[in-house]
Amino acid sequence: MASIPPPTAHSTDDTDETAAPPARTSPLRLARHGATFLGVSVVSGALLAGIALPAAGALGLTAMDTAEGFDNIPNDFKTPPLTQATQIFDAKGALIAKVYERDRTVLAADQMSPYMRKAQVDIEDARFYEHGAIDLKGILRALGKNAESGTASQGASTLTQQYVKNVNVEKAGDDPEAVREAQRKTLGRKIQELKVAIKLEEELSKEQILTNYLNITFYGNGAYGVEAASQRYFSKSNKDLTVAEAATLAGLVQNPTAYDPKQHPQAAQTRRNVVIDKMLEAGHITADQAKEAKEAPLGLQYKAPQNGCITANAGMGFFCDYVRQVVKQDPVFGKTAAERKAFWDQGGLNIHTTLDPDKQSAAQNAVTGNVRVTDPVSAAATMMEPGTGKILAMAQTRPYGVEREKNQTMVNLNVDKAMGGGNGFQPGSTFKPIVAAAALEAGLPATQEYSSPNRLEYPTMKTCEGTWKNDARPKTVVPNESANEKGPYQLKKAMALSVNTYFVQMEQEIGLCAVKQMANKLGINAKASGKPLEEVPAMALGVEELSPLTMADVYATFAARGKYCAPIAINRITTVDGKDVPVPAGHCQQAFSDSTAQAINTILNGVTAENGTGSALNLEGDRQIAGKTGTSDHKKAAWFSGYTPQLATAVWLGGPDGGVEMRNITINGKRRTEVFGADGPGPIWRDAMNQALRGAPKQPLPMAFIPDPAPPKPEPGNPTETATAPPATTPPGQQR
Repeated sequence: MASIPPPTAHSTDDTDETAAPPARTSPLRLARHGATFLGVSVVSGALLAGIALPAAGALGLTAMDTAEGFDNIPNDFKTPPLTQATQIFDAKGALIAKVYERDRTVLAADQMSPYMRKAQVDIEDARFYEHGAIDLKGILRALGKNAESGTASQGASTLTQQYVKNVNVEKAGDDPEAVREAQRKTLGRKIQELKVAIKLEEELSKEQILTNYLNITFYGNGAYGVEAASQRYFSKSNKDLTVAEAATLAGLVQNPTAYDPKQHPQAAQTRRNVVIDKMLEAGHITADQAKEAKEAPLGLQYKAPQNGCITANAGMGFFCDYVRQVVKQDPVFGKTAAERKAFWDQGGLNIHTTLDPDKQSAAQNAVTGNVRVTDPVSAAATMMEPGTGKILAMAQTRPYGVEREKNQTMVNLNVDKAMGGGNGFQPGSTFKPIVAAAALEAGLPATQEYSSPNRLEYPTMKTCEGTWKNDARPKTVVPNESANEKGPYQLKKAMALSVNTYFVQMEQEIGLCAVKQMANKLGINAKASGKPLEEVPAMALGVEELSPLTMADVYATFAARGKYCAPIAINRITTVDGKDVPVPAGHCQQAFSDSTAQAINTILNGVTAENGTGSALNLEGDRQIAGKTGTSDHKKAAWFSGYTPQLATAVWLGGPDGGVEMRNITINGKRRTEVFGADGPGPIWRDAMNQALRGAPKQPLPMAFIPDPAPPKPEPGNPTETATAPPATTPPGQQR
């Protein structure tokens, strides 16, 4: 958040009884000071008499546009659009974080403490209800007092004039130079403020002006308005303040730094007692109330400012930042980037999100319980609800923050670069089910068989706009993971063993365009970096960098019978006064048929079966699951993406910048020769899913019957060959 200079301390017409005794001064200085105040008095009199008198020109003020627009003051002065705090809540209504440009909650008059309203008037402008916008009696009194003391400790600004000045500061926003200009003490600016104050007194009641003033004024320690101040210093609502507490806050306005009750408790208490005396003098409290209030301790219950996603609990900072990105980028919140930024900066919103705190806890525990913050690699996990697009959890090992020495990061590794993430990571073989879905939709059977040799030169393939040819010399070759991995294989077995050459041959038959189009239907329209997808044969092997959120959404589509739903982070937004704000609508479409979805479920369920690469990842209670392991080139990224009917989760493990080879590496105190999808991110996925689904009903996946291939007939004269031939499975430790 930008740093906004707070308003400077101001001097009003109350007597500062806590100030030091004035020094003696010369008659010449007294005369000069008196002349200054006399000039202000003359100008004030001219304003009261009608503003546009020739005398103003004689004072050299015409260049300041003092008369222009006087008859029609902007509505901003009557009902200024005050910046307020925005609160972000999880799906169960608990606060994730409060974010703001200025910490403020606007109250109506009846929501404020009557003691607060009386105290502020009594100390700031005791004759507020008797005079107009300008208090000539106050000017004359201040002139006399200051002439006696030889100082300018007595001001003559009315509460209305101070309100106008605060509006100008508020309108300056987060531009430091504009704020300084709004606070500049020039005669022209003073006249401008006086004129607006006069017009306001004609159009608003005194009670309205006071309410606006109490909502806009700065009370120190980042608190703007009486509600934020009450919460900051006493951890309670303004309507619940005692006489003593209200007096403490009212006394702050003249100089929030000097009377800061946290830093200068004695000065604050002395100032508070001055306010209490003023309230008694005005007849707003009894002598007994005044005595009790002055004898009371300050009684601070200070609550330090908590601003921004960095204050979010339980690892929710990254999701909080994602919500901020949604508001700043979705056209529903404004047609232009500037409009959306203004909407966010204005604040005053209650944003109710999709984040499930129980599932967030499950994901966070899993990524931090399996990977240490100090490890050379990190882990990230996204959970989604199939069939709705709702993001239920977003966790990563390294905490949200700016202190790199503490391994903190502001990069959300779960999302694309445009949404606050990085450039993504190669998903490896977790992309293969997308190829399978494209093939099934193209009419290939679930029993499709290919020769699947151990090594294969990438063949020529059709693209959406032409042909891809293997023109490299020597030709580029794709190998399978292990030497004994060779076909023929059918789809179910090829997926269980993650046979590379099988899926390249499938890709050749259906064409690269069909794979790209299926990826588009599943929400993959570009790489995580924003660069376009490349139609190359290695696409089937997951070489295009994607984010965990993208892959979680793909697998949620498999779980939802082929219904793809774009990610949703926000359920509802209301303003502080309860009005609904339009939010991004859910967008779902059928990406592929139910029959294809059932086949994919069956095929991916086989990955976790006895001979599959994810066979060690079964969940508690024998829940039916489907999923896929994935490992990128050089072991720089490892994945497991999987689902039940209720929940889809994608887990990534690797170097945050994509540059760590996970060979001979120590993760969570354990030395590993190599890391694969099944033994790196797989246990994270299992731990997260077990905790997240504990107590939830078991639901079966809709499955299809896919017959296993008939065993090969023995060759004549060699009847035992099938019994003695080595199985076409991955050797121990060679998981993918």
